[in-house]
Formats: sequence, C-alpha cells, structure tokens
Amino acid sequence: MAREFSRTDRVAQQVHKEVASILQNEYKHRVGNLPLITVSDVDVSRDLAHAKIFITIYNTDDVDEKAQIKQLEEYNGFIRSLLAKRLRMRSVPHLHFFQDTSITEGMRISNLVSQTVAKDEEKRQGNGEDEQD
Repeated sequence: MAREFSRTDRVAQQVHKEVASILQNEYKHRVGNLPLITVSDVDVSRDLAHAKIFITIYNTDDVDEKAQIKQLEEYNGFIRSLLAKRLRMRSVPHLHFFQDTSITEGMRISNLVSQTVAKDEEKRQGNGEDEQD
C-alpha cells in the first residue's frame, strides 16, 4: 500500500514543527529581543540533505528583516544541533533560511484590489447620480 505522503513531505512537516518550536523557545531565550518570527514553509531536498526554511518576520522593516535572517544564519549550528536531538534521523538536513514575502505580498495585493473596488464603486455612484438628474 502506497503511503499518503512522500518521505520528503513527512520530514519537511517534522522539520517545520520542530524549527518553529526551537525559534519560539530556545532561540528566543538565547538571542533576546526578537520580533515575532513564524515558520511559514519548509522545503526539503529529495536526498534530505538540505532544508529551505521560509520565515515571516512581523512588525519590522526590510533592514531589520535582513538582519534577522543573517542572525538566524549565524545561529544555524545551534538550531541544527537542537533539531538533531529532536529528529530521529541519521543525518539532519543543513538549514537555509529565507524570507517569505508571500504573506506581505498577499496583503498588498488585497489592499490594491480593495482600493480598486472602492474607486469603481465611487465612479458607479457618480455615474448613477448623473443619470438621475
């Protein structure tokens, strides 16, 4: 019987769960003053050697976000060592952190759509008033 998910998907899901927990608990206490950081997605290579971790950082600007990504890369060994203790795998994937902009892009596009709909509604209201006069 075929499994529902491939091994890479199961490993990615477990890495996602454990890295999110590590960032929330151990990393936060070691580094100190941090903005809200969430793990939005994890992509594991087919050979399970590398994991791309996409994170979203809230309430910061671009400069701070890049500094946080750089800081995560500096603490890569610490995070990976904690991950190795939690995963039951022979070798733990190398972690690569990337900024996930999909949430902020989605909010930006949603705002643009809302603004466009509001402008169209204003034009329609303006045209409706002219037709009545």
